[in-house]
Amino acid sequence: MVGYFRIMEIKVKEYQEKDLKYIWHPCSQMKDYEELPPIIIDHGKGIYLYDIEGKEYMDIVSSWWCNLLGHCNPVINEKIKEQLDRLEHVIFANFSHKGVIDLADRLHKIIPKGLDKFNFSDNGSAAVECALKMSFQYHYQTGDTKRTTFMCLSDGYHGETIGALSVGALDLYAKIYQPILLDTLRIPAPDCYRCPYGENRDTCKIPCGEKAEEYFEKYGKETSALIIEPLLQGAAGMRIYPSKYIKLLRSLCDTYGVHLIADEIATGFGRTGKMFAMDHAQVSPDIMCVSKGLTGGYMPMAITITTNEIYQGFYSPYHEHKAFMHSHTYSGNPLGCAAARGVLDYFEKEDPLTKANTFAPKFRQDLLDAFGNHPNIGEIRTIGLINAIELVKDKKTKESFEPKKRIGYQIYKHALEEGLLLRPLGDVLYFNPPLIFEEKDGEKAIRKMEKAMAKVL
Repeated sequence: MVGYFRIMEIKVKEYQEKDLKYIWHPCSQMKDYEELPPIIIDHGKGIYLYDIEGKEYMDIVSSWWCNLLGHCNPVINEKIKEQLDRLEHVIFANFSHKGVIDLADRLHKIIPKGLDKFNFSDNGSAAVECALKMSFQYHYQTGDTKRTTFMCLSDGYHGETIGALSVGALDLYAKIYQPILLDTLRIPAPDCYRCPYGENRDTCKIPCGEKAEEYFEKYGKETSALIIEPLLQGAAGMRIYPSKYIKLLRSLCDTYGVHLIADEIATGFGRTGKMFAMDHAQVSPDIMCVSKGLTGGYMPMAITITTNEIYQGFYSPYHEHKAFMHSHTYSGNPLGCAAARGVLDYFEKEDPLTKANTFAPKFRQDLLDAFGNHPNIGEIRTIGLINAIELVKDKKTKESFEPKKRIGYQIYKHALEEGLLLRPLGDVLYFNPPLIFEEKDGEKAIRKMEKAMAKVL
């Protein structure tokens, strides 16, 4: 056995050396990999990933929030296998296929009312880019040519193409590119943990909405669209704000003729406890972007969904040149559509959202019991199965740790030793597990996290 483990150790190092020789990993300072080389995953099952040495990792971040129903879900697997021998891809201009038609028909029954037209692309950033262009071109072609700018919320994140970065507001991703980004208007977003009005998230009357009202009063007539992450600003540290704020934004958009774009890429398909985050506010956007959970994390696919009213702004004889000339090679890909239909099949057969909502209060209470009195935990905020734990230097003043200490990253490294995949957002540790997460999984994850935190704090 000693010889076997020695051989495996050599193989792991060979893979790691080849990885670092050729691969530039996303959202990483590659110099960090000198200390923590890439973990080579062999296979996955349910909420677990297994490396080539057989070590188990709990994937409680859903592999960047997209693994909705667990790794190698048998229902989704079967759908893709069925599709693979029938049709792998087809040009999506003037051609279509049964899988995408069925998918659109089924999605139409569960998305917010008033959204009727589906424009397919291959990733979340592309879906956002599509939404921005769609809104601008609609206003231009319907005679409202002064609407040439976009509003967004501060601390927002909508992807990493130029347009998507322009309507994001996190310097970590966008600051260096400012000279080449679009000029956009950034409304101060709600910050319920450090509320400048001294309000409580659950009972407030959204006084922060006055900032949005000021922006609309000043810039509403020149704005094409407002884009938001409904209820949950993910990359900002899983910041959660009240649904009443969305209702206010919807009202302001209606008053000033501005499109409301809901970026549901991270929040869609049950992540917030309802099928879509906009459902909490009981209002519909003019354009909605979905991806990630759409295919259960299996295939890169995204959809920009809009209203018939916006669609009609492009519907005219060819010689008027009003067509939406925005395309992606893999639009409507049959394998991606098969995965998405597998996700919907699983929702219909197993009802994972109801099960997750039943378990969610217990999981939150377990987290509060384990960490609620910790001197370095400022807030544990929850929506659906998502739980964000904000680390602070001082609990009373809410003072943050110095960024250079990288407290969250240090805990992340120790969590990996415990077999727990955390991937923090700065000093915000979070759980965003697949909807198949169960009570025993929660208890196990909390124990692992306690051990990792104890080694750092």
